[in-house]
Amino acid sequence: MNTLSRRDFLKLSGIGLAGLLAPPLNFLVEDPFINQQGRVTTRTIWMYDRPSYDAAQVKICQRDTLVNITNTAISNDESTHNRVWYEIGSEGYLYSGNIQPVRTILNAPRMDIPKAGLLAEISVPYTDAHEAPDQASQVAYRMYYETTLWVKAVMTNPLDGQVWYQVRDDKWDKLYYARAEHIRIMNVEELAPLSTDVPDKNKKIQVRLTDQLVIAYEYNSPVFVTPASTGGILRIGTYTTPNGNFVTFYKRPSRHMATGDIAASGFDLPGVPWVQYITKSGISFHGTYWHNDFGRPRSHGCINLSMQSAKWLYRWTSPQVPTGKEFSHGYVGTNVEIIV
Repeated sequence: MNTLSRRDFLKLSGIGLAGLLAPPLNFLVEDPFINQQGRVTTRTIWMYDRPSYDAAQVKICQRDTLVNITNTAISNDESTHNRVWYEIGSEGYLYSGNIQPVRTILNAPRMDIPKAGLLAEISVPYTDAHEAPDQASQVAYRMYYETTLWVKAVMTNPLDGQVWYQVRDDKWDKLYYARAEHIRIMNVEELAPLSTDVPDKNKKIQVRLTDQLVIAYEYNSPVFVTPASTGGILRIGTYTTPNGNFVTFYKRPSRHMATGDIAASGFDLPGVPWVQYITKSGISFHGTYWHNDFGRPRSHGCINLSMQSAKWLYRWTSPQVPTGKEFSHGYVGTNVEIIV
């Protein structure tokens, strides 16, 4: 293993390790990898016997395969933007960019859902949205770890006693059902705005396209930095994130993003969390669960962030979205500067 330079450490700590250890890192934890899982985010990937693409291939893993992450490792390839690999016990190593760090956390169902609904997040690697509160009913789509959704009601299947939440799809305005134990209702404290004592005119977000970094400033001093993935040259086309000055004028804690033909250049992504639009065409900051490869361009133009980074930024910016509201929209917000 190579000695890390300061530059490498800053990049790696944000790209790979933060996805596992945040938030926040508790140095009193005996083993931060206890119960730490990883989900394969791409169609297929190879596991290797060393943290390198030049190593021997061990086995192939399909999308949504779950593995137990026991440690991290740094590859010797200094030419890559992300040198973090995940150690999978004695089985081998997987490149971190294709693995979403996940956990399996089951919840006691809440039986008093107000009419307006409650914001919640998926707390297991994945669960399915069904057409009815019945495991045998048709599946509409799959929902992934730390994606967000609105819970509108709760019910119990009389045949097997399974408790289900009724969830609303905000794009199609349809109601689906998911197992309540797989969903965590969010509390007011974790959604509370950050740095409310700092006037909005003294806050600014800077996106550095060349460095693939997002930096938040208060009074021109950086208070938060995270790697990002902005618009890239993809197999199905070239997508760019625009330069210039913008504001976070439209925010929503959850959004089903879908467009086009999925077989071509389209996508269908339910439950995208912590969305902050900065253009009318739909360019936004948001959390990302379909890759963990931050630090290089690979989006359709949006600014992809890790789930936790997107949540922090969402809480820090204006306009504030009141608890229980699905969005806040206007022509005021926190200033955003996108530079090359």
